[in-house]
Amino acid sequence: MWYAWGRAFALRVKRTNVAVALVVIAGVAAAAGWRAWRDAPPDSGPRGHVAVAAAADLRFALDDLRQQFEQQRPDVRVEVTYGSSGTFYAQLVNGAPFDMFLSADEAYPRRLADQGLTMPGGEFTYGVGRLVLWVPAGSPIDVEHAGFDALDDGRVAHVAVANPDHAPYGRAAIASLEAAERLNRVKPKLVYGENIAQTLQFVQSGAADAGIVALSLALAPTVSETGRFWQVPLDLYPPMAQGGTIMKKSADPAAAKDLRAFLLSAAGQATLKRYGFFLPG
Repeated sequence: MWYAWGRAFALRVKRTNVAVALVVIAGVAAAAGWRAWRDAPPDSGPRGHVAVAAAADLRFALDDLRQQFEQQRPDVRVEVTYGSSGTFYAQLVNGAPFDMFLSADEAYPRRLADQGLTMPGGEFTYGVGRLVLWVPAGSPIDVEHAGFDALDDGRVAHVAVANPDHAPYGRAAIASLEAAERLNRVKPKLVYGENIAQTLQFVQSGAADAGIVALSLALAPTVSETGRFWQVPLDLYPPMAQGGTIMKKSADPAAAKDLRAFLLSAAGQATLKRYGFFLPG
């Protein structure tokens, strides 16, 4: 009995020592980590982070801008999610954790501001979007010369547009067809993308024969060589002023302000212009 008791006691001591050792090791590791963080040079590793909800027409332009910004500010990481502006607006109203919102319609950021959800003075206009009628490079449809007349061609069975219920480019596309007195004839052919990027994908994949998409997508290096387009006249649809804002609950407002400043800088505006955006003013 004394042997069994002694053995159990020894095991208990051993386990206690192991637990103590683990606590000590954890404490040493934590202290070492704190010292490494304390002694690290100022530019070692990211200190800032900006989560951006961006309209899908910015997919290529903003990827370019993000790389330029992060080269200048390696201490800040920018993470972008692309989608339709109306969908993002609904998500932000319900507390989606984005620091910045870049909308294809400046009305959405203003509505967020009216609800007290944005940083005071955080709204800004970064560009004015444009529409094009786009077909794949191998398409027999002569959009460059025919314009909207091309949609009457019997070989055009489906025309892709963004969903006008929540995509500003979709609303502009419908407005342009209506202004050109084409909507009633084209309506049976319409197929709707969730956002303007998906609308382009419909045409690229062959699910649609033509699409009314953003000029900023048509001019992207990976797209420009694969298709042809006709610019929809500006007088056929309302001006597409695109705006952004910084959210009041931003986890890193300083980094978000720096990103906004870069977008509005000469370098940022030059990049947006290269992708077909008109500049504010």
